[in-house]
Amino acid sequence: MSNELLIFTLFHVALSLVMLVAGAVVVRGLLRGRDSGTWTIVFLVSAIATNASGFGFPFVKLLPSHITGVVALLLLVVILLARYAFALAGPWRWIYAVGLTFSLFFDVFVLIAQAFGKIPALHRLAPTGGEPPFAIVELIVLAAFVVLAVLAGRRYGRA
Repeated sequence: MSNELLIFTLFHVALSLVMLVAGAVVVRGLLRGRDSGTWTIVFLVSAIATNASGFGFPFVKLLPSHITGVVALLLLVVILLARYAFALAGPWRWIYAVGLTFSLFFDVFVLIAQAFGKIPALHRLAPTGGEPPFAIVELIVLAAFVVLAVLAGRRYGRA
């Protein structure tokens, strides 16, 4: 790996860690019916940067991570519209809460895929990413985020 690619990878990973921590704080706030202020801005900026920077890695074909990145960026556009263009009025408040929660989900999804690809013990369980252990973990995480999104939508949507 070249020095430039190593530096870019470290930058991308650092952004991802900031985004994951900020996202957890933001979703926790939504579950309490509250806006997380600066944490929300940190999450939105780092989520956009993380998803966009994922396209800076060399690739020769479209990968699932690219598709996830495009979907996550489109979702972030909806979230930004809900917050800044529509001022969280009416249904946009609920859309915003659910969107923020699922935005974090997409990045957790990629984190899990990266873990199965890079951590030897997990990689042995699912070397291609299509094996049951990988699918089971992703389904459990998806189910948890669906519950979190519904709760966030209800609690923050009513606040």
